[in-house]
Amino acid sequence: MTKTEVLLLAVTLFACGPKNEGLDTSRIPSDLRSDYDVFAQRCSKCHSLSRPLQANITDDQQWIDYVNRMRRQPGSGISYDDQTHILRFLKWYAADLRAKNGSPPPAASAASLPTNAVAEEKDAGDQ
Repeated sequence: MTKTEVLLLAVTLFACGPKNEGLDTSRIPSDLRSDYDVFAQRCSKCHSLSRPLQANITDDQQWIDYVNRMRRQPGSGISYDDQTHILRFLKWYAADLRAKNGSPPPAASAASLPTNAVAEEKDAGDQ
């Protein structure tokens, strides 16, 4: 193999290979791992997982707005059902960040965040 072929192979593997940038799934509660899998699959389609994971968003409403905006992007492939799973994972992730940072929970915690967020979006007619 020539140096050029090795370099081309390395670039291809780096660009197209699996990205090991997500979370260690062993620290995610078992009932949320499938939600994380949907998050990882859908969100990595358009950008690195480090983008949302390092955004330091701890507010549930910010995540709702963010995911709604991403779902509407052409080619995102994020369905309403996917959005529910993604938001359930991100709600846990935001709470975990708040706990690590010693931040108080938001004033109005949305216990049914994913369901309400999707319902509100559908009612708004996706404008």
